[in-house]
Amino acid sequence: MPEVAIAEEPPRQPEILRLLEMSDAYAASLYPAESNHLVDVSTLEQPTVSFFVARFDGVIVGCCALVEAGDGTAEMKRMFVDPQARGLKVGKRLLQTLEQHAVSLGLDVIRLETGIHQPEAIGLYRDSGYVERPPFGGYQPDPLSLFMEKMLQAPADLDV
Repeated sequence: MPEVAIAEEPPRQPEILRLLEMSDAYAASLYPAESNHLVDVSTLEQPTVSFFVARFDGVIVGCCALVEAGDGTAEMKRMFVDPQARGLKVGKRLLQTLEQHAVSLGLDVIRLETGIHQPEAIGLYRDSGYVERPPFGGYQPDPLSLFMEKMLQAPADLDV
């Protein structure tokens, strides 16, 4: 039986470019241009970015990126699952892989921006422990955006 395999791969592949175009079209169908905060492939190729690809039976069905900020935090970008692969828990598996990678890098927090018209994504993030927060980095307040974060490293217990 085919399984979902997730690995770090370069983003500039025809199948990934097709997936990113699908993601762009989906975001454009939900939000005006000024509320879309997508990054391009050249940004995903930067040394501070880890790009993960989900394959089902060898076919690319999802992706996401971890963009390190250089201060112990990182932002998740470009999380997208092909609609034909929905139901395979690809998003959850990508998120878990991204978080494990962030912990291995010694990062403390993962942040993200998502749109308010994406209840499935918001539900996934909330179920995975992400909580709402104010805008971060270069983001400005936007009524169509939801900003979230998850602490990765629990503080050490203090013996009192």
